[in-house]
Amino acid sequence: MNKELWALKGNLVWAEKAGEMSMLPGGYILMEGEEIKGVCDKLPEDYADARVEDYGDSIITPSFSDMHLHAPQYPMMGMAMDLQLLEWLQNYAFPMEANYAREDFARLTYKKLAKELISRGTTRVCIFSSLHRKATNILMDELEAAGITGYAGKVNMDRNGGVNLQETTEESARETRLWLEENKDRKLVKPMLTPRFIPSCTDELMEELGKIAKENPDLPTQSHLSENLEEIEWVKQLHPDCTHYYQAYEKYGLWKDGTVMAHCVYCDEKERKAMKDAGVWAIHCPDSNTNIASGIAPIRIMLQEGIKVAMGSDVAGGAKLSMPEAATDAVRVSRLRWLFSGKKEDFLTVADVLYLITGAGQEYFGAKPGFGAGDKLHAVVLDDSDLAYNPFITLDRRLERIFYQFSPACVKAVYSVGVKRI
Repeated sequence: MNKELWALKGNLVWAEKAGEMSMLPGGYILMEGEEIKGVCDKLPEDYADARVEDYGDSIITPSFSDMHLHAPQYPMMGMAMDLQLLEWLQNYAFPMEANYAREDFARLTYKKLAKELISRGTTRVCIFSSLHRKATNILMDELEAAGITGYAGKVNMDRNGGVNLQETTEESARETRLWLEENKDRKLVKPMLTPRFIPSCTDELMEELGKIAKENPDLPTQSHLSENLEEIEWVKQLHPDCTHYYQAYEKYGLWKDGTVMAHCVYCDEKERKAMKDAGVWAIHCPDSNTNIASGIAPIRIMLQEGIKVAMGSDVAGGAKLSMPEAATDAVRVSRLRWLFSGKKEDFLTVADVLYLITGAGQEYFGAKPGFGAGDKLHAVVLDDSDLAYNPFITLDRRLERIFYQFSPACVKAVYSVGVKRI
């Protein structure tokens, strides 16, 4: 049976590489069913009778990828920003996450989170759950129901979690194996191995997770790396045989191609080289790194060195769920690095961060950056008609203005896996 030919029409904007913005005013995305067939400036003959979803003067970009956020912290978003990382976790984040032993609370929270993500144009995620297996399954259910794709992880932590948020080593490994079995056939949101960070996992648990990773070679890993100076010093105390934080993952087989590491604020040249050599991704979370006073990651340097970089909201260290807001935060803090470096380290541009919140995530999930032929459509339609009237600006400046003044009202439509979600 032939799949329906149809098309989207609007001002197409995308970035296949950092710093390289492509634009096709009044362009078409040619579709066959859920699959992109190409882009063009006018409909070809075989699409003469095709249905066209015409968005007029609106801007169409690939939808956004949030490559690091903590789903159970969603209810505390925008509060409790008076401490740095380690104290913040113990006093605020961990007590919040303990509540997800209640499945009714998990269902209510995750349904709202999934709806809010899609309403802001995010269709792909790498997302942390809590250590609760059943609540993690609920999270995956709600994300899929909203049309969100990607990876979710049941958190592993058998130390330093407090009375109500800690597993035994045996329980953590057992529950993880059971969770993987329960979710082996998922299509949209798949499992991801998620040791919270080194201070939360004993050597024995890390050994077990290394075994699980070896048994499941296609199972990716996500965690945290070099976010905070006190955290880095703690890791050195826990692993005196390691000169660098990353080695505490590497020695258990979790430092490999496709591993996702959030923050990477204090990665030195050796650690960055290890990332590039192994194919590990750095996830930049500027709002969180500002809110809890961690620092400013050297993203321009990482890009110049060929490290794979994407972006995350890091809710709830981050207080903004919209990736365009994360993108403009990245530009802002990079300008501070530029200033503090004596204007030697280049800052990021909108063309850079457009790639970091769209094309980079597309690459991570195996798609082509932009609107690649053969990929399932993931797109967001952005409307700036409610912003101040200004007919004199170019298409790239219009996108910049949307990013800097972003709200869900800017989102006119969202497509995920070829299906219109809003």
